[in-house]
Amino acid sequence: MDPVTIKDIARALNLSTSTVSRALRDSYEISPETKRLVMEYAEKINYRPNPIALSLKGNSSKALGVIVPQIANNFFSQAINGIEAIAYNRGYHVIIFQTHESYERELANMQQAVARRVDGLLLSLSSETSDLSHIKALHAQGMPLVLFDRVADELNVSQVVADNFTGAYAATAHLLSTGRRRIAHLTIPPYLSITQERLAGYRAALDAYGVPFDENLVRYGTFGPDEADQLVDELLAQSPRPDAFFTASDRLALGCLKALRERGIAIPEDISLIGFTNLQAAEMLNPPLSTVTQPAQEIGQLAAERLIELIERKHKAAPVSTVKLPTVLTVRGSSQRDPAGS
Repeated sequence: MDPVTIKDIARALNLSTSTVSRALRDSYEISPETKRLVMEYAEKINYRPNPIALSLKGNSSKALGVIVPQIANNFFSQAINGIEAIAYNRGYHVIIFQTHESYERELANMQQAVARRVDGLLLSLSSETSDLSHIKALHAQGMPLVLFDRVADELNVSQVVADNFTGAYAATAHLLSTGRRRIAHLTIPPYLSITQERLAGYRAALDAYGVPFDENLVRYGTFGPDEADQLVDELLAQSPRPDAFFTASDRLALGCLKALRERGIAIPEDISLIGFTNLQAAEMLNPPLSTVTQPAQEIGQLAAERLIELIERKHKAAPVSTVKLPTVLTVRGSSQRDPAGS
């Protein structure tokens, strides 16, 4: 079958090709009703813009660069799905780079993205990134840029994140409501924005329940392999030992579950466990894992929409802002002391 063109849509709807083109670009010049008609018909006939033709016409690569710490991370794989869905529908393709938590790779990836003439960049910071000068320099040169998940307040760019504070507060409050008081928090490098927000939520919940914060119950991971074993042993050696573990990542949640079971600790009878994860298999673990889930795909979609809006310099482009999307606490067997528990 021949590919569907803008002319086909214009002919079917009795509109000019320029009107259809502007409607597909979500131009402010076109009425909402006309946009709706065009978008619905385009979806019906499976119209997709031709990135090569668009790039030749507008001196644009029609490519978005996406830099993430690791695609194998469940959160980032879901976020990339959201990014690609929006990009595909808007006539862009996506070039994905991985930093593997390395600052040097992040810098090299940004240079590669620029060399490949991407129209804009979506970025989630590596765990080693504390110097932001490379990002500030690229932004100052006019590169459209949106950060997501791991962000930095000192960068004057739009950012899309999960509500990490509220999610961590809800997880800790749930454990406290079941009678737990020695709640250990296993988290990731301390200078990441998500680490700080989740730690703040954990501390706020302790304060609300009148439980003093004990820094000896907080352990910072480095994304290393099997590091949960050492962190768990350090915490179990304390007296009194923790009666609950709240982890701040998929990897730590699984590592903690494995380490506790190998040490003969019953979950949740001896120690409760709750994670901050996007694991789709959480309910199939033994016991099923209580989790705070982030809207990863929605974060990717919104970040891509914001970036394309910047690239196309729409008349009503949203101002620089940070958007927080809600998290969801799902309570399962790993944090319930009995089948009818809280």
